Amino acid sequence: MAEKLTLDRNLALDAVRVTEAAALAASRLMGRGDERAADQAAVDAMRRALNILDIQGTVVIGEGERDEAPMLFIGEEVGTRNGPPVDIALDPLEGTTICATGGPNALAVMAMAEAGGFLNAPDVYMDKIAVGDGLPDELIDLDDPPAKNLDRLARARQCDVNDLVVLVLDRPRHQELVAKVRETGARIQLIRDGDVAGVIATTRLNRAVDIYIGIGGAPEGVLAAAALRCIGGQMMGRLVFRNDEEKRRARGMGIEDLDRKYGLHELAGGNVMFAATGVTDGAMLKGVRRFAGGANTHSVIMRSATGTLRLVEAEHDFTRKKAPDEAMA
Repeated sequence: MAEKLTLDRNLALDAVRVTEAAALAASRLMGRGDERAADQAAVDAMRRALNILDIQGTVVIGEGERDEAPMLFIGEEVGTRNGPPVDIALDPLEGTTICATGGPNALAVMAMAEAGGFLNAPDVYMDKIAVGDGLPDELIDLDDPPAKNLDRLARARQCDVNDLVVLVLDRPRHQELVAKVRETGARIQLIRDGDVAGVIATTRLNRAVDIYIGIGGAPEGVLAAAALRCIGGQMMGRLVFRNDEEKRRARGMGIEDLDRKYGLHELAGGNVMFAATGVTDGAMLKGVRRFAGGANTHSVIMRSATGTLRLVEAEHDFTRKKAPDEAMA
């Protein structure tokens, strides 16, 4: 069946303009040591850019509840309300600490889907496992120990387990996981933040790592799933709750089975598009390059209906705009 007008190619280009606006705004505060200010700048710019679009947008995956950060909140309506209804998952600045310290892989990220396409996940944690495209179906299982998943992956890649690179967030909660991975002989890359970029790093867009394993944010899990739906890959996730209040919030959002293991299409289903713009340099995208009177940006836009992946390099002339970091490029 043909893709609906809801997610046509023109809207895909508009999505890039939204992530460009957020990245440009955040880039002004790169390395300044103020996470909240960088996040707020990205949020404000993304909100303004979204509200220019001819869509009836609803934010179903926002950011910020867990850390009381500035956010485009869940349930917020965006767009002119003149266009098609779409659900939106976003992270205006994935990697606030990365941006504040000038580290690699900070991104402005957004995904769109037809209504009901995204798992309506609260801002809690999610246990995840993901691999990239070009592999046999049902290769990974969240409930299997690392040794089993890595053995199957190595066989599929026709290599030894010790040739594989496993990406894990560098957190105390992952000490046991890291130990088990090391027992297999596989290599590990630990990252401070940025698990959306981490999952995408398993795909043909980057191929920097072979598999992502571990607990990160649930909103980031949905965004990563949206990217994999477009470019190809496999992913499983399960929500992780730290207290009864988080469980109550999940039930309030319609999640009845708190122990459910979600597959890729349950995390991001139907027609999906994904856009990201680099804020700082990373393995996937270059960061914003600012110069007198303008800036360069590097973005990716993907659509699940066609499998199309576009890398977009843009030069922005600030001298022709009244508010260069706030307007859509």
